[in-house]
Amino acid sequence: MTQKSLKVAIIGPGGIARSAHAPFYIKDTRTELVAVTSRTMEKAEAFAKDFSIPSAYDDVDKMLENEEIDIVSVCTPNKFHKEGVLKALKAGCHVLCEKPPAMTFEEAEEMEFAAEASGTVLMYAFHHRYNLETQVLKRAIESGDLGNIYHTNVQALRRRGIPGWGVFTNKELQGGGPLIDVGVHMLDLALYLTGYPEPIEVMGATHKRIGNKPGVGLLGQWDPEKYEVEDLATGMVRFQNGMSMVIESSFAANQKEDETLNVKLFGDQGGADTAPLQLYEEKYGSLLNTTPAYLEKTDTRSSYERQITHFIECCLGEAKPLATPAQGTTVQRIVEGLYESAAKSQAVSLL
Repeated sequence: MTQKSLKVAIIGPGGIARSAHAPFYIKDTRTELVAVTSRTMEKAEAFAKDFSIPSAYDDVDKMLENEEIDIVSVCTPNKFHKEGVLKALKAGCHVLCEKPPAMTFEEAEEMEFAAEASGTVLMYAFHHRYNLETQVLKRAIESGDLGNIYHTNVQALRRRGIPGWGVFTNKELQGGGPLIDVGVHMLDLALYLTGYPEPIEVMGATHKRIGNKPGVGLLGQWDPEKYEVEDLATGMVRFQNGMSMVIESSFAANQKEDETLNVKLFGDQGGADTAPLQLYEEKYGSLLNTTPAYLEKTDTRSSYERQITHFIECCLGEAKPLATPAQGTTVQRIVEGLYESAAKSQAVSLL
């Protein structure tokens, strides 16, 4: 018996929908793209034409009412994540929502509870979990190679990576700058690798020293008059289990590298870096720098494609979600706490 294709709709036909959602839903034979919606019909129709999608809408409610949909990808600016997710869950759809979950902790928590009530799958698009290197390191950690991980150093730094397109510098639509954009990826990766411990306190600081001046970066020319977010955020997080974390994230910072995306783990039996993947194991009183040979290089899929494949398998009941709504709520809680701490110039309790 031939299995029925899962019908997919996309809310928000922006860059991430074009590069990381639509192509891989089309590639997978178990899914069929049937609808797209945008705030303007012109954008929806252009996207539908580019990807041969039969229906285009400028109203989410009409799309969910008129179409038979099993899966919804929410790819809107952060401000509209909650609205799209809640409407799709209420309609009985499985949802893959781009990161971060929402604008605030309260919104993320509401989305988490709605997913639990709906009985459908809600996953957030933290695609770095799906790197082959991440899975190798996760297995090493679970086998005890690093022992007790007591500290992590999280970096998501760009030298001149202020987006010159989209709404990434619009605080009203995004909620913040690099911390809530690229920083959440490495924050989630560190939490995933260490088992998502409970955060109890944060201290943060933000800076806007480069973005408010004219310039051209790796991602185009930005408008300093419309630059409303931080260009660097930094902070420290303490966890219930005693682990500490230092996080740094920037759109623009005067460092050597164009981009640094790395999580450094410190354990009492060994340590690790994620980019490139290296393990430092304490044996016989010395540290041995070893890079695992076991990486399935025959799997040439991107982490985005592996994420879509895994999500589809979860929707079909063939796999357990690698990312849970509760974990997304924890990420949002930390990010909001760091921004609050920066605004108040004091530590903030998350208890």
